[in-house]
Amino acid sequence: MKFLSILLTLFLLEGSPQWGSDFDKAKSDAIQNHKYIVINFSGSDWCGPCIKLTRDILDSPEFLKYATTNLALVRADFPRLKKNQLDKKQTGMNEALAEKYNQEGKFPLTVLVGADGKVLKEWDGYPAGITTDAFIKEIQSLTNAGK
Repeated sequence: MKFLSILLTLFLLEGSPQWGSDFDKAKSDAIQNHKYIVINFSGSDWCGPCIKLTRDILDSPEFLKYATTNLALVRADFPRLKKNQLDKKQTGMNEALAEKYNQEGKFPLTVLVGADGKVLKEWDGYPAGITTDAFIKEIQSLTNAGK
């Protein structure tokens, strides 16, 4: 039964955007396809609220379905465990992104930016009491205001 559940999840996510790690690629996608960019600063192996936010909202089928046509997704991960360390190039890209969008080093921090790189909204930490649907509606209201 668990195997069928995994297959169904993979099937539902087929064609859905995956979280990328290259802001320049996301920016190019956003410009070409008239999308906004969501940057998620995460500590995937040490930050409890980061793990919960990813599991409950950011990797949910509903959010990924919405993102397919509306968002370019970038995850800037800062793992601590030696076995999860990123290569030097990726670490440098994440640090550069943090220098621009997360200077205070908050985790998790989720940032909605336009294709021009301008910040529209920041969510500091795990948004208390928010559902995936409410998160999507908030993004829609912010992006619709920019059109």
